[in-house]
Amino acid sequence: MDYLKATRTATYGFLSAIPLFLIYEISILLVNHGSPAGVRVGADVWMKQILTAIGAPGMIAVGVAVLAIGVAVFVKDRGRKIPVRASYLAGVVGESALYAVVVAFLVSSTVSVLLAMVPQSNPGQIGLFAKLSLSVGAGLYEELVFRVILVGGMFWLLQRLSDSRRAAYIVAAVTGALLFSAVHYIGVFGDPFTIGSFLFRFMFGLAMNVIFLVRGFGVAAWTHALYDVMVVTHLLG
Repeated sequence: MDYLKATRTATYGFLSAIPLFLIYEISILLVNHGSPAGVRVGADVWMKQILTAIGAPGMIAVGVAVLAIGVAVFVKDRGRKIPVRASYLAGVVGESALYAVVVAFLVSSTVSVLLAMVPQSNPGQIGLFAKLSLSVGAGLYEELVFRVILVGGMFWLLQRLSDSRRAAYIVAAVTGALLFSAVHYIGVFGDPFTIGSFLFRFMFGLAMNVIFLVRGFGVAAWTHALYDVMVVTHLLG
């Protein structure tokens, strides 16, 4: 099985997510001085609140869920003889870095638009280390929520309701991008709505949806994370 086919599988999606998960959870604990509460990515908080609401401590439940999913993925994919190679994992990171730069030039006209997306009520009070931690967390948790669960779920459903796979791709990608953009204006920490920021987030979400549907979760998560890291460190301008 060649690189493109292998890295699009659930096996590489899981393996690619492990470094992001560890980097984010460890660094965000340091940012919050050891407390599990405090500065966190919104999508991360949503998932853990849902798990807590059904009776499981959020942090423990997420760890157990990650382990269980990983075991299930490996058991399922063993019969497909998917090669597990370090060079392929390195390729995912390199490929994602390239996509991050391409997305930046195609979607973003100014860096200031993205800086307004930092998920806090007062981004100016957040240090660089916290921004880097949130960038990694956004790549992992926002891609998991908006791409895997939302877009992947819609695509799976639409395939069964439509004879056209292409139509299912288009509807899932566009609808997912609209919802991804709209959710940033909901709740007490939501941003003031402007046409410019909404269109930017829609286009960014659409680009990530295309990457997810074509290249899989691992590449989408790393692209999102590296894109945000490049922005907060001003590597993109």
